Amino acid sequence: MSSKVVYEGWMVRYGRRKIGRSFIHMRYFVLESRLLAYYKRKPQVNQVPIKTLLIDGNCRVEDRGLKTHHGHMVYVLSVYNKKDKYLRITMAAFNIQEALVWKEKIEYVIDQHQGSQAANGNKYVSFEYKSGMDNGRTASSSDRESQFSAQEDEDDTHPNLLRRTTIGPPESIFDWTRELDSELSNQSNNNQAFSRKHWRLLQCQNGLRIFEELLEVDYLPRSCSRAMKAVGVVEATCEEIFELVMSMDGTRFEWDCSFQYGSLVEEVDGHTAVLYHRLQLDWFPMVVWPRDLCYVRYWRRNDDGSYVVLFRSREHENCGPQPGYVRAHIESGGFNISPLKPRNGRPRTQVQHLMQIDLKGWGVGYVSSFQQHCLLQVLNSVAGLREWFSQTDERNAPPRIPVMVNMSSASVSSRKGQKMLDSSVSSANRNSVMMDEYSDEDEEFQIAEAEQEAYQNGIQSDVKRTAVEEEPADQIDLSCFSGNLRRDNNDKGRDCWTISDGNNFRVRSKHFCYDKTKIPAGKHLMDLVAVDWFKDTKRMDHVVRRQGCAAQVATEKGLFSIVFNLQVPGSTHYSMVFYFVTKQLVPGSLLQRFVDGDDEFRTSRLKLIPSVPKGSWIVRQSVGSTPCLLGKAVDCNYIRGPKYLEIDVDIGSSTVANGVLGLVTGVITTLVVDMAFLVQANTTDELPERLIGAVRVSHIELKSAITPKLEVDPSTS
Repeated sequence: MSSKVVYEGWMVRYGRRKIGRSFIHMRYFVLESRLLAYYKRKPQVNQVPIKTLLIDGNCRVEDRGLKTHHGHMVYVLSVYNKKDKYLRITMAAFNIQEALVWKEKIEYVIDQHQGSQAANGNKYVSFEYKSGMDNGRTASSSDRESQFSAQEDEDDTHPNLLRRTTIGPPESIFDWTRELDSELSNQSNNNQAFSRKHWRLLQCQNGLRIFEELLEVDYLPRSCSRAMKAVGVVEATCEEIFELVMSMDGTRFEWDCSFQYGSLVEEVDGHTAVLYHRLQLDWFPMVVWPRDLCYVRYWRRNDDGSYVVLFRSREHENCGPQPGYVRAHIESGGFNISPLKPRNGRPRTQVQHLMQIDLKGWGVGYVSSFQQHCLLQVLNSVAGLREWFSQTDERNAPPRIPVMVNMSSASVSSRKGQKMLDSSVSSANRNSVMMDEYSDEDEEFQIAEAEQEAYQNGIQSDVKRTAVEEEPADQIDLSCFSGNLRRDNNDKGRDCWTISDGNNFRVRSKHFCYDKTKIPAGKHLMDLVAVDWFKDTKRMDHVVRRQGCAAQVATEKGLFSIVFNLQVPGSTHYSMVFYFVTKQLVPGSLLQRFVDGDDEFRTSRLKLIPSVPKGSWIVRQSVGSTPCLLGKAVDCNYIRGPKYLEIDVDIGSSTVANGVLGLVTGVITTLVVDMAFLVQANTTDELPERLIGAVRVSHIELKSAITPKLEVDPSTS
C-alpha cells in the first residue's frame, strides 16, 4: 500500500559537483508519510524516482541559508539522517516562503515518527509534543544541525576551503536584536521590544521614532557616534521587507537614499557574506569626500517569523581602500524585522534599523552635525521602505530572492580569498551559547476535556502562587568539595563563580498547561558544590573519570551527582564543568525519571535558561533569557554511573548556538553570566518545574583554565 502524500511540488536541486562548480535543476519533489523523493517531472503511477530518503525520527532539516549560482540566490535546505551522513537530499527555492513551507512539512513528518519512537521507548513521554508546523514559533528537533557534510555531488563543502559551517553570527558581529528580558517578548506591544533605560527618544522624523543609546563606552574612538535606531511600521510581510533589505541592485535606489553602489566581495556561507558598499551622503559633497564600507553581513530567521540582519566592518584583501573614498567603520548595525498583527487585512511589520558608525576623516571629530546628519540619512531608509510598499496595493506573487553581483570575478572563487577569513568570522563555529531559536515559549498543549472543565470550574478561583513551595532539606557539607575555579559571593568578584538565586529565573507554574503562566523558580533541587574550568588540545569527555573530582568525592560520601560538562570547541578546547550534588533522588520524581530514563527522554526534556545580568547591552540582547531545550539544540552525551549522571554538552554540534557564544567568548572577561538547568515538565502531574541548580560565572579569564591530568578511577571507567 502506498504512503499518503503529505506535500509535493517543484523545487530546485542545488549542489556542487566534484570539480567545484555549483548547479541547479528544477525537480519535482514528493513528500510522503515515510519518504522524500524527487523526479525529473511530475511522476506517473509506479514511476521510479531519481533519489529517495526514508524519513524517520533520526532525520533532520538543516537550514543552509542563501547560496549564489551565477548571480542568482536560492534558499537551500538539506534533509539528512543523523546516523548516516550519506543519506541526504539537498533542495532549494527561489523564494523563502516556499522553502519555509517545505521545511515545516518535512519537520512535521519527522516529528510524527520521533514522537511514535519515543512513545514506544518511554512511558513518560508527554502528550503535548507537536512540531513547529502547528505554530510559527515552536522549535522542532529537526532544527538541530549536522556536524558533518555529506561528501557527494550535492555537498558544497570543499576540503581545501575554509568555510564556516554554522549559521550563528561571527563573533565580531554584535547581535543587538535580542531582547533583554524574555518577558518583553510576550507583550502585545512589540514597540517595547527594547529596554527604555538604555535608549531615549531623540526625535520623530518622517513618521519614524529615532532613538539614541544612553550608554557611554570608553573603548571606542571619539569620532565613533553613539548607536542610533529608527523604528517604524511597514505594511508588508517580513519576507518582502527582508528580500528588499538583502538586495544590492537597482531596486535599492528606490527606497534607500544613502545607497550609491553595493557588491558581493565574498560568500562565506549561506548566512554570512562580505559586502562592499558606497554611501551617498549629501553633507557638503563639494568639500567632504564620499564614504565607503567593507563589512560582514549575517542574517537569520527566528522561529516567530522575524528576520535579523547584522552588520560589522572588517578588512578583506579583495576589498582594499578605494581611490577617492574614505573607508568608514561600522561598529554595530543592521535590521530587526518583526511581524505585527494585520490591520484591515493588510500585513504589518515593525522594522528597526540600528547603526553605530565612525565616518572617519579629519572633520568628524570637530563637526558633530556631520556625523548625526549622515546617520539620520542612513536610518531614513526605514521610511523609504514604508513608502515603497505603500505605492503597491497588491503583491500576490512571492518575491524572488535578490540578485547579488560579485565585486570581481575572482573574489568568490579565489581559494586565497577563502583562506584569509580572519578569526572574527571563521572561529564563530567554535564558540557558542544557547539562544532562543530552540525556545519552548510557544509550545501548544493538548489538554483532556475533563481536565479543562475542572480547571475552568475550580482552578480559576485559586490564587496563583508567586513562587514554588520550598520544602526543607538537609544541608550538605560543602567544605570537602573543590574545583579549580574559585567561589566568590562578592558581586564584584572576577574569574569566579557563585550560586545564582533561583528566583531570578521564571519556570512553568502548576497551571502552565492551561494558562501558560510562569513563576519564580525558588529553591534548587541540588547543591552546586564545585566548578572546574579546563582546556586541552582535544575535546574533554567523561570528566567524572578524573580521580579526585567533586563527583567522585560525592560518591565516596554516598551522595548523587549530576555533572554538566559544557564543551566549547576551537583551536583550544575548553570545558566548564558544574557539579550538582544531592543526598538522594526522590523515587518517582521527574528528576529521578530523567536520570534513569533513556537518552531520547533526556534529550526531549533537558532545558537551559541563560541570562547576562552584567555586560554590554549588545551581548545581553544577544544571549537573552529565553528557556531553551538543550538536548534539541546541541548534541548531548549522557554517561550514567553508579552514583552520577554526566551530561557532555557539545556546543560545537549546533550551527545556531555557535555564533552567540562566539560573540560572548570575545568579551567574556567583561560579562557576568547566569545559567539555570532543569528538566522540562509537560504534564499537570509533573508541574510545577523545579531547577536542578543555577550558577553565576563572573568575568571569566580564558587563561585561567587548566589542562586536567586524567588519572582514571577504575570505578568510573
